[in-house]
Amino acid sequence: MDRAAVGSPRRTPSVPECNISTSTLAFDHHFTTTATGKLHLAEIVFGMLVWILVEGTEYFHLPALCWVMFVAIFCWVLTICLFIINLTGAHYRIPQVPWTTLALCLNCSATALYLVTAVIDSFSVNKAVRGRHNYNCWAASAFFAFLTTLCYAGSSYLSYCAWKTAEEGQ
Repeated sequence: MDRAAVGSPRRTPSVPECNISTSTLAFDHHFTTTATGKLHLAEIVFGMLVWILVEGTEYFHLPALCWVMFVAIFCWVLTICLFIINLTGAHYRIPQVPWTTLALCLNCSATALYLVTAVIDSFSVNKAVRGRHNYNCWAASAFFAFLTTLCYAGSSYLSYCAWKTAEEGQ
């Protein structure tokens, strides 16, 4: 007897079917052209320059520069995470998180931390001998720390505007 002719009954799976979406995160091509995207990129680049310039020296002899390294790397990592979240559109897929409030808190705290860091970094330049490697690197890192502070201040303003708009819309 032919097996195809008999027609065996189809077994249903014991696991219930779930409506699972296999969609992936979309890459938002326009985010990097917005003011927020450009400021995030500037924060990432300038922040990276701050910690690379300090890290390339003997900063561990000055406790103040250890603080500079901590703030620079901490804010840099958080900014990269927020940039990736915005770039991939993950903030649209997780509406339970108040992203505008989170961005506002991150940018305002980073502005305050980086302002203190830039001042500490600029005062630490006097501890090095003028014209030497440490002096040049610390002076450059202080300059980029102030630039990063300005970028975070701009992001704070844009985050505040977005937060205010979101609050009025509710």
